[in-house]
Amino acid sequence: MESESADILKNILDNMSNIHAIDSGDIPSIDLYMDQVTTFMDAQLADSRRHPEDKILTKTMINNYAKNDLLPPPSRKKYSKDHILLLIFIYYFKNVLSIKDIRSLLKPLCTAYFGKASEDMGIEKVYNTVFHFEDEEIRNLREDIEKKYKTAMSTFEDSGDNRDFMQMFTFICMLSYDVYVRKQIIESLLDTIADDKEPHDEKGKPSRSKQ
Repeated sequence: MESESADILKNILDNMSNIHAIDSGDIPSIDLYMDQVTTFMDAQLADSRRHPEDKILTKTMINNYAKNDLLPPPSRKKYSKDHILLLIFIYYFKNVLSIKDIRSLLKPLCTAYFGKASEDMGIEKVYNTVFHFEDEEIRNLREDIEKKYKTAMSTFEDSGDNRDFMQMFTFICMLSYDVYVRKQIIESLLDTIADDKEPHDEKGKPSRSKQ
């Protein structure tokens, strides 16, 4: 049984090793039509699917993001590199945050930096800075998950035939509570972001997005 538990943990950690953000250098610098955007995202994030038939991004999703003011409208039906970078942020956020919260988080970002790739600060630089910590975060998560898993596997030793289920139930509960607490923290931080407090430019004036 210990061997089986070790295999389960190894599989979990191996799957974590396959989680990687899209390298901004792999994103085409030319503007793309919607079909090209969905094809690119599906190929780049294929490993994140839970089921083979799951869709990473669809035309309907992109239209809804634009409709809900999460994404600036395309120019002549084409999406820029900044659009794709924002779609990657949305892809990760949508599993945790509401549309309203994502909008409150991305609106100031778009206002200050969208369409400014040629300047010192732009969406791509923000993206690269944030995901620079990816490897460190994965290492920390691996250590935390190993600890939680070992703790869970030490519970319900006297549960007989139900032991395996109860131990896995404990592990899932520990992970779920961790997600719950982190989500509460994120929502508290988002509540500190007022809609009327936009980033300012170097002259101290509210900056406006280029759409």
